Amino acid sequence: MWNWFILMLILFCMFYSSKSSSVRHFPSDFMWGVGSSAYQIEGGWNADDKGESIWDYLTHNRPDKIDDHTNGDITADSYHQWRRDVQMVRELHVSTYRFSLSWPRILPNGYMNHVSNAGIKYYSNLIDELLKYNITPMVTIFHWDLPQRLQELGGWTNPEIIPLFKDYARLVLELFGDRVKTWTTINEPWHICEHGYDVEYNAPSYNFPGIPAYLCGHNLLKAHAEVVHMYRAEFQQRQGGRIGITVDTSWQEPRNRNNPDDLEASERTMQFYLGWFAHPIFSRHGNYPKVMIERIRNLSKQQGFGERSRLPEFTTEEIHRIRGTSDFFGINSYTSFLVSPNDHNNSAGFPIPSYNHDVGVVFDQKGVDWPSSGSEWLRVDPKGMYHLLKWIHREYNAPMIIITENGVSDRGGLADYARVDYYNLYLSAVLDAIEDGVNVRGYISWSLMDSYEWKAGYREKFGLYHVDFNSPQRTRTPKISARVYANICKTNAIDWSYRPELNEQQLQAAARLPAESVARTNSAATLSWSCTLSLLLLLLLARHC
Repeated sequence: MWNWFILMLILFCMFYSSKSSSVRHFPSDFMWGVGSSAYQIEGGWNADDKGESIWDYLTHNRPDKIDDHTNGDITADSYHQWRRDVQMVRELHVSTYRFSLSWPRILPNGYMNHVSNAGIKYYSNLIDELLKYNITPMVTIFHWDLPQRLQELGGWTNPEIIPLFKDYARLVLELFGDRVKTWTTINEPWHICEHGYDVEYNAPSYNFPGIPAYLCGHNLLKAHAEVVHMYRAEFQQRQGGRIGITVDTSWQEPRNRNNPDDLEASERTMQFYLGWFAHPIFSRHGNYPKVMIERIRNLSKQQGFGERSRLPEFTTEEIHRIRGTSDFFGINSYTSFLVSPNDHNNSAGFPIPSYNHDVGVVFDQKGVDWPSSGSEWLRVDPKGMYHLLKWIHREYNAPMIIITENGVSDRGGLADYARVDYYNLYLSAVLDAIEDGVNVRGYISWSLMDSYEWKAGYREKFGLYHVDFNSPQRTRTPKISARVYANICKTNAIDWSYRPELNEQQLQAAARLPAESVARTNSAATLSWSCTLSLLLLLLLARHC
């Protein structure tokens, strides 16, 4: 054990031998932030006159769809604890707080005929409190919590959603745009469409592969574009803000970089996953990626759909109207997957038709030494972040990138050194990309606090702050990672040597944790350095490959 530790220590020193110090600085104008979303933290699901969302409906009527059968009825209770939330944001020394608005909290049934004054007051108070402390609000207009009444019309598969979303967006731009200077229309459209309609993972939890997800994406892109054109025509000049969209992907690493088929599978997956929503907006010519159009058209024909592709077609006018409708490239990314082609016999067993069968790629994380996390799907591969940023830079002509979500989960505890290591490693990869010419302007940590993690319920923890969900006050306590991230934001630098221990406040909070969380806290402190040095070895090798 000690020989291994000494070897890792030597390699750690080697890693920094080419640098004058272990501290790496970001550009002076780099934006630091932290994020959350409405359904995950607010609670107050029926407070005042708030309407029912698709997540309210799903978790109340099909709790079996959630791993721990829980819901977001109260969660972190930010609907009542918003002042403490702002205090936490201040403690982190970030300049930006990214949060989302709840459509049914503002328009309870999704329509303009019923506007909630209580919902408007809640968000107005939150925005004012942030500005009071010179924190910039970055507001997402839609983050998955569609009004249930609109879902009963078909949700995002019904073109009627386009004018309804535009009405809702116009209202919030009029109400808050004098104080909010950075907007994102929609968060992670791939998850809204593929995980909501193709596979029964996210609300509305349909199992209807191969057709409605593409209808969803088509309407979503048009709705996004209409809102951006409206903002630019009616609000942007007098309000002085910017607007964009947040797309997401994992990095798709070829299983064997020496195998041309795996390289092609990696590129195809990137085009289908990220390109599905990024290509119509950010590419030089617009429209869906060529490989996506051709594969889905050909497969649709083979599957008996006739001459009509399951992927809807944009008109020439629509292509031009969607292209360029973002002032920045917002990207959420957490991990990487290994990819290789599915064979002609569909040995992967994907449903026919389905999005996964259309992509034609097998992806997993088997056979890699990437460290695990609190989520089965999330393994630590910082080099993947570097590859992703370089791919976006190359594919979309060097756009201005804001990393709007990045973080890692665990299963609880305050001495979260694995999260500290994750941030240091991924931010090092971001800095590598910046130094290699990628135009990354900001980074937003996910997430401010432990919250409701969608299908995973409360089992997975992404927060910089621990939330005591057993306390009526939903007491928040900073983790070790909160102190480290605050130091990064304050100094504008990564400092590997800064690894604080639990202070008195944290020790008192740790004493109130369940026994298994205390064990995790103690073991995390013991194991963190060996894990860190192992990761540094991997990073060292990667930088010299």
